[in-house]
Amino acid sequence: MEFETQIKQLLETFLEERPDLFLIDMKISAGDNVVIILDGDNGISIQDCLDASRAIEFNMDREEHDFGLQVMSAGLSEPLTQIRQYKKNIGRELELLMQDSSKIQGELAKVEEDRIILILRYRKPKEVGKGKVDVMEEREVLLSEIKKALVIVKF
Repeated sequence: MEFETQIKQLLETFLEERPDLFLIDMKISAGDNVVIILDGDNGISIQDCLDASRAIEFNMDREEHDFGLQVMSAGLSEPLTQIRQYKKNIGRELELLMQDSSKIQGELAKVEEDRIILILRYRKPKEVGKGKVDVMEEREVLLSEIKKALVIVKF
C-alpha cells in the first residue's frame, strides 16, 4: 500500500472513533515528513494530538518506511476553512478579508450551509445635529465571498 494512502486510512479510522475532531490539513513532504493539523468542535487538547499521533505511528512499520510525524492543533493565527470551525466560533469576533479585498469585522451570530451572519457594531454621525450614534446591524456574508476569515483574540 502506498505510504500516503496508509497514513490517510489510519487518520480516517482515528477520526471515526473521535467524531468531535476533524482534519484541517495534512501535508506530506518529499522527505516523508507528515504534518497533520486537527481541530475539534469543543477545541483540541495536547492529549488529542498525542492520541492521533499514536494511532498512526503505532500502526506503521518504521523499518518498512521511515517518516517524520507531527500532529498539531489549528492555531489562533490560522484562518477558518471549514463550516465546523465557523460553528464553534459563534459569538466570537471575526475579521473577514473578502474576495474584493475589502475587510469586514463583526461578531459571528449564525452559520448556515453557504453563508454566515455577522453582527456589526459601529458609530455613525447623527442624521440631524452633532455627534454620533451607536449602530448595530446584521450582515449576511456568503462563504464564497470570503477570502480569509480570522478569529480576533481579545485579552
